[in-house]
Amino acid sequence: MISATPPEVIFHNGKVLTVDLRFTIADAVAVSGDRIAATGDDAEIKPLAGDGTRVIDLKGRTLIPGLIDGHAHMDREGLKQVCPSLSGARSIADVQARIAELARAARPGDWIVTMPLGDPPNYWDDPHPLKEGRSPDRWELDEAGPDNPVYIRPVWGYWRRAPRAETLISAANSAALAATGIGRDTSPPTDGVTIGKDPATGDLTGVFMERGPTSVVELTMFAAMPRFTAEQRVDGLERAMRLYNAAGTTAVYEGHGIAPELLNAYRTLHLRGGMTVRSHLAFSPSWGVVPREDRLRHFRQWAAWLGLGGLGDPWLRMEGMWTQVGENPDDVVRAQAAPYTSWSGFHYDSGLERDDLVGVLVEAARLGVRVAGLTPSMIDVFEAVDRQAPIAALRWVLVHPVSLTQADIDRVLNLGLVLTPETGRYLYKEGNAPGNPFGNVADDTHMPLKSLVDAGVPVALETDNVPPTLFHVIWQTVARIDRLGHPVGSADQKLSREEALRLATNGGAYLIGREGELGSLEPGKLADLAVLSDDYLGCPEDRIKEITADLVMVGGRIVRDISTGDR
Repeated sequence: MISATPPEVIFHNGKVLTVDLRFTIADAVAVSGDRIAATGDDAEIKPLAGDGTRVIDLKGRTLIPGLIDGHAHMDREGLKQVCPSLSGARSIADVQARIAELARAARPGDWIVTMPLGDPPNYWDDPHPLKEGRSPDRWELDEAGPDNPVYIRPVWGYWRRAPRAETLISAANSAALAATGIGRDTSPPTDGVTIGKDPATGDLTGVFMERGPTSVVELTMFAAMPRFTAEQRVDGLERAMRLYNAAGTTAVYEGHGIAPELLNAYRTLHLRGGMTVRSHLAFSPSWGVVPREDRLRHFRQWAAWLGLGGLGDPWLRMEGMWTQVGENPDDVVRAQAAPYTSWSGFHYDSGLERDDLVGVLVEAARLGVRVAGLTPSMIDVFEAVDRQAPIAALRWVLVHPVSLTQADIDRVLNLGLVLTPETGRYLYKEGNAPGNPFGNVADDTHMPLKSLVDAGVPVALETDNVPPTLFHVIWQTVARIDRLGHPVGSADQKLSREEALRLATNGGAYLIGREGELGSLEPGKLADLAVLSDDYLGCPEDRIKEITADLVMVGGRIVRDISTGDR
């Protein structure tokens, strides 16, 4: 029903993709307060305008519901600007010049900590991106910054292609080694760490190499260097929200869980009124600090605020818990940095051995706590829980599923799971890459998105922050080609543009339990919407991944408008 009160905003003369059950395409939409008042033809909607109504001519542009990212790691994007970049450096001399420039602006003794070698955002492929085929050593960094501890950070490996096969490299000068107490007799914190030494003299080179996706060295050996501060996390989170808005994203689900230091950043930003992305968070427990015999007691206390919808409001909500099967020995070492979490934002020791995990999750099911879980064996774990306490009504989440048979899909349906597939890694980044155990799959079981949709499995698309735009992900599901242009898996698993957009809107709304308020443009729902740079349904397929948002509204408030310079 259309209100007798004139709406505050009317968008008209556009292509409004309502993404309702019929995928209705309208010309115009009216917004009253924080809600959609009406959608329809221009002839229906324009006369609703009153003296105070702002009327926005879309000039034929496409308007869609705000996108909902099902696994965002949104905060990381804003943190990328905290440390100076080495982007564009192609030689050791280039790196030295950049370090020297930073040293001139610093006080003697101040740390100089940079982003990794290579070019953001992905730092693709080569761990040795300089023409010399190696990192600067400590003596070369001494030349550039003799009076300052200098540290070149290792890459967060998940930004790159296949972390299983990659090496993380960081480098420090003599002052940094001295400040951290690292010497010739220092032992590596794990077997995966190599401390570089001159083969002739045994002197430290200042170069550190690691096997694995995330750094142990930075969290342990360089614990004395400056870390992300609480204020930097808040500022970075606000920056990140603007960047996600630029891609049309208006809500996220952080299914990997967040640690208290990141929750504090969200709370601080929310209290300042700075949030522009609705954020639905899951808790990342630190099991390493809880004695085994006390786990259920601690969990029951957490359940008081994690269960039954959690705590929060329409902008910020903490609900449910992340978990995984097993403990990685390197993660146990990384977890020693707690409460600091570096890039992750979650606790490294959030996994439990299978029998212990089942016991905790049975309690979660009984207390109405939602669970998001990773690893291929998680379906088995969820079934073991379901046999003791039903979970079908709780919308538990299967994170990053890759290969699923029809039998697996039937099991997922029976458990009532919501799936958040990581297409950025398993379709685009790794695809058919050599050494990828999920690559070169030609049948319907590799990332079977069409089969999932046809079966009625709830699916929400996710970026995993690589890259931070759902339009790239949407394109991945439609095109199903890797970054080298090769088809991945079965073409029968391609989604239509309509299906893909539905998973990025309706699917995300269902994931966070707000399908009655978000995910489509229908009267009474919250006015979360985006005006696009391109015609989503009509542009060339390859253009989909480049789409951005010209204007974004969240809850009736315009948070991005390139026409006014508000970005």
